[in-house]
Amino acid sequence: MLSENDVKVLKAISEGDSDPQSIADKLGMKVEAVRASADALGEQGMIRVTKSVDEKISLTEEGTKYAKEGLPEKNLLQSLGSGKPISELKDPGFKIGLGWLRKKDWATIQGGMIRPLASPTTGLDEVMLQELLAGEKSRADLQKKSLDHLKSLIDPKDLDHLKSLVDPKSLDHLKSLVDPKDLADLKSRGLVTFSKSKKKWRYEITEVGKNYGSYGMDMILIHEMPPLTPDMIKNGQFSERDGVLYLDYRGSSYRARPYDVTLAADRIIPGKKHPYQRLIDFMREIMLEMGFVEIKGQIVQSSFWNFDALFQPQDHPAREMQDTFYLDSLAEIPDFARVKEMHECGRGAESTGWGGCWKPEVARQEVLRTHTTGVTIKYLADHPEPPVKAFGIDRVYRREAIDATHTPEFEQLEGIVMDRDVTFSHLLGILKEFYAKMGFEEVRFRPGYFPYTEPSVEPEVFIDGLGWVELGGAGVFRKEVTAPFGIEHPVLAWGLGVSRVAMLKLGLKDLRLLYQSDIEWLRSTPVSIKL
Repeated sequence: MLSENDVKVLKAISEGDSDPQSIADKLGMKVEAVRASADALGEQGMIRVTKSVDEKISLTEEGTKYAKEGLPEKNLLQSLGSGKPISELKDPGFKIGLGWLRKKDWATIQGGMIRPLASPTTGLDEVMLQELLAGEKSRADLQKKSLDHLKSLIDPKDLDHLKSLVDPKSLDHLKSLVDPKDLADLKSRGLVTFSKSKKKWRYEITEVGKNYGSYGMDMILIHEMPPLTPDMIKNGQFSERDGVLYLDYRGSSYRARPYDVTLAADRIIPGKKHPYQRLIDFMREIMLEMGFVEIKGQIVQSSFWNFDALFQPQDHPAREMQDTFYLDSLAEIPDFARVKEMHECGRGAESTGWGGCWKPEVARQEVLRTHTTGVTIKYLADHPEPPVKAFGIDRVYRREAIDATHTPEFEQLEGIVMDRDVTFSHLLGILKEFYAKMGFEEVRFRPGYFPYTEPSVEPEVFIDGLGWVELGGAGVFRKEVTAPFGIEHPVLAWGLGVSRVAMLKLGLKDLRLLYQSDIEWLRSTPVSIKL
């Protein structure tokens, strides 16, 4: 028994239509419905379904050069004569061709001499390069050209004899095997590129399908089950035959279409936001919900704001070239008298400072910001009156060797609270609330040291399978930081490495995945993952 759509599709195929899109256009159906009916007809042996992938192939710049000038191994072979010393190979192209000469068994190397083993012939790779020189081609076109070339090398009588000995289906299979290795070699050499592949379907009616048609298609017609109505359920007659549900209603017979849930379906790849960006947006939402305002700053900062305003001495190791990207430029800096005094003698903060001589020319040096705290202190300097609750999520830069857990640029989340009578306990409470909203149920704090906060802590969260993991640093700004800018109230501050949280949340072992365009990882990471 066939459904109404099955009959229509079978009739179209019997009339010579072989492409699902053309059948869909002809019958006014969706192409997906045509493919579904065709698959059902194929399972019943009424049609033959052939699926293929159509790829477009084109030359690269280097491939175009070789198509015009010849492959380097061919040019080298033609220049060898009876042999040539390797030391005479001055042309860089010949050095490239040397390896391919040996790979193709065209020459041998003995005692520093290259000697030819074969006469120059036109290979399939050269045929395909010449064909592509005229423009982009499909894989099928190149296969045909390769097969034509092979035929030209065989005596016609031998070819006819070969056809008489080989099953036609086997010969079709032979065609599909003509060029894969040569194409793969051309691609590995960077001479051709492959465009996005496109699936193609081709339908052909079988003898079984033709026999059904000879009985008259109207006689085998049973309608597909329409959406059920109350009257159909009440007055229709339902029956089951061969495991299929049928409905007889008002003189017509309907069949519920069976579905094989074990069949492979086309993979649907929806558009979605990058997992790392979703995590950053999630953090931003948490901070905004907690009443913070977001602040931004320049990537290029003066050493004054990046280091000096935070009471980092000018000879601090963090300023050295191995940690910081310095630029060949100088910045304008604000009145630095109070910062200079703070560094040299600690005036205004009951401190001894760092001693020595503070140099404004060092503070003017521009750097790629090594943290977002420089943006924070500048915002506080512009807003010295309480209350202040601000945060920023931005990229920072440090001279790091790239490996699975380090990159020279990464994101950092920075937060500050400045108000009357806020204390260290308030800081711990804010951090605990933030990490709880992030999904970390167990949080603890251990003492830490940072140049511009005192007291300081390092928050840690418990991760199953990893134990306690440190996720940032926090503390109360020292008076040496706030006093030069007229800030009279406590400032609670913390920083968090966003990429480290992303690795934990996304189950990654390599930090570089967050920044590489690994399309398969992006596709396989579900959008519903709990952040």
